[in-house]
Amino acid sequence: MTILPLHSYAAGEWIAPQGKLSMLRSAVTGEAVARIGSGGLDFAAMADHARRTGGPALRALTFHQRAAMLKALAQYLNERRDPLYELSYETGATKADSMIDIDGGIGTLFAYASKGRRELPDDTIFVDGGLEQLSRGGNFLGQHVATSLQGVAIHINAFNFPVWGMLEKLAPTLLAGVPAIVKPASATAWLAEAAFRMIVESGILPDGAVQFIAGPTGDLLDRLTCQDVVSFTGSASTAAMLRANPGILRNSVRFVAEQDSLNASILGPDAAPGSPEFDAFVKEAHREMTAKAGQKCTAIRRILVAGTHRDAVIEALSERLAKTVIGNPRDEATRMGALASLAQRDDVREKAVRIGREARLVYGDLDKVTVSGADAAAGAFFSPLLFSCDDPDGASDVHDVEAFGPVSTVMGYRDLAHALALANRGGGSLVASVFTHDPAVARQVVENAGAFHGRLYFANRDTGKEATGHGSPLPHMVHGGPGRAGGGEEMGGIRGVMHYMQRTAIQASPDLLAGILESWVPGAKIVEKQAHPFRMRFGELEIGHTLWTTSRTVTLDDIEHFANFTGDTFYAHMDEEAAKANPFFPGRVAHGYLILSFAAGLFVDPAPGPVLANYGLDNLRFMKPVSPGDSLKVRLTAKQKTRRNDDYGEVRWDVGVYNQDGEQVASYELLTMNAM
Repeated sequence: MTILPLHSYAAGEWIAPQGKLSMLRSAVTGEAVARIGSGGLDFAAMADHARRTGGPALRALTFHQRAAMLKALAQYLNERRDPLYELSYETGATKADSMIDIDGGIGTLFAYASKGRRELPDDTIFVDGGLEQLSRGGNFLGQHVATSLQGVAIHINAFNFPVWGMLEKLAPTLLAGVPAIVKPASATAWLAEAAFRMIVESGILPDGAVQFIAGPTGDLLDRLTCQDVVSFTGSASTAAMLRANPGILRNSVRFVAEQDSLNASILGPDAAPGSPEFDAFVKEAHREMTAKAGQKCTAIRRILVAGTHRDAVIEALSERLAKTVIGNPRDEATRMGALASLAQRDDVREKAVRIGREARLVYGDLDKVTVSGADAAAGAFFSPLLFSCDDPDGASDVHDVEAFGPVSTVMGYRDLAHALALANRGGGSLVASVFTHDPAVARQVVENAGAFHGRLYFANRDTGKEATGHGSPLPHMVHGGPGRAGGGEEMGGIRGVMHYMQRTAIQASPDLLAGILESWVPGAKIVEKQAHPFRMRFGELEIGHTLWTTSRTVTLDDIEHFANFTGDTFYAHMDEEAAKANPFFPGRVAHGYLILSFAAGLFVDPAPGPVLANYGLDNLRFMKPVSPGDSLKVRLTAKQKTRRNDDYGEVRWDVGVYNQDGEQVASYELLTMNAM
């Protein structure tokens, strides 16, 4: 086997391994795969390159442009997966394991690209929350915004997912407009380096947006400032050591940690043997023990079942484990490959011995394993181990020691409250799963265990094959957890992007705030022109362009006709006496949707023109009843513009409907697509 020299990528240059080199070995054969070493790297220059070159280039792009960049990168990697699969086998991963890592990472890029386009503006400033009126007259307003940090993100990744771990951090970081320096775990760094090379070779990212360290990080962490972020995945002990760096403490450097945890899975008290939930529970526990050979931060470590069902679960799970083929991950028949290294195998065995002091081994062997198509002695193969703890209340290590491999412990509980107390003894986890068909059980779990777990996964006969599984973090949802799990939140959709941005409270006059946000706010100046705003193309339309319409009187005939025509004969519109008895109405009133319809009739320009489509309303509120004889007029103001493509863009209009006394009776935001 050719030994690969793993290069670092610093300031736009590939740097060969230097200094004290380490040899990396195949998890399957034990043969040398790569050599790694970061001696000679100028870490100060790397940080400076990121801040001075990568950061400004990324911040010059809007969220939409960054999202398009992520999509292009995902497409590029998606077309080049096969070489990555081949390298992944040497990490001990099967093809199915590799797809979780490689395809999952690429899918995360796609997901963030989509969310960036749909949920973020075509701008460099993110408006966070609603407008705050800070003065009685409305001349002093407040708004929270978020802007890109002007530093560098240091990504320290774990060995178990060398591709997904890298991409799931890069996606929100780059979308936020922050450059990154990636440091993979050495044990599987050859796979991370291959994927990173593809990123660089794509030419999609601007210079300085990403750099790569193959080996130790030297004095890099000592050089961080208040504008930098450390995002770490790994053990709690390593996280504690990194957090204690004097520079990180002194400068309050953001530290996002995703650590190990004693995740639990609970078989609900309603899920007896023979039920769909019982069968799904056993299948999921088996999958989480054997996928990636149990080397998942989200894997099930503690299996909590009603005491009366413990033996049935042990029997069913042991039967599935006995049918699991362990061996060469290249063989299609193999269902579980090797651990990542011999050192990892030894660590798992040592932790399993500790668990075995408090629990009985009911399946597997600590010292030997039957392997297909490979040399069990040469590779880091390990038998799945299933323990049973007779006294989970008196035990300590089963709730504290994580054997990061195919090791789980079954525990019996008395009732649901007891099960949740046991689950919470993990001291904070990334995920807990519950298999139940009883909504009351699910509610009790959330109320009593939600505070201890970053994610609660509920599965039953209804979720079926659409459910992603206990151990599958998704880019849309938070991945992290309290306490032992690190207290961090990776991914989580746009929440993940905010880790790399600064929230700032803006206090200003309406005109200044409108200029900052490039969005009209109440009280800001309006632009009244003779031309109807619906006759202006996207590029011609000015923010603040306002149309005041003529008035229209609402008659009783209008109300009755609308009621009969639509079928909405609610008593407030049709029965004077009943309407007067209602505390909200002076008598019969117009329908809310009649008000909207009349408003549209007042401001719509009917001829074909730049407005291509009206596709929705946001933030609709009815503020005051409209009685027969009242007249309505409308203020239509161009609030915000978002470019969508070369043909059309979105215009958000602020719409106010007023009565004859100048009182506002309705407000909403109208969304249109306008030709460029």
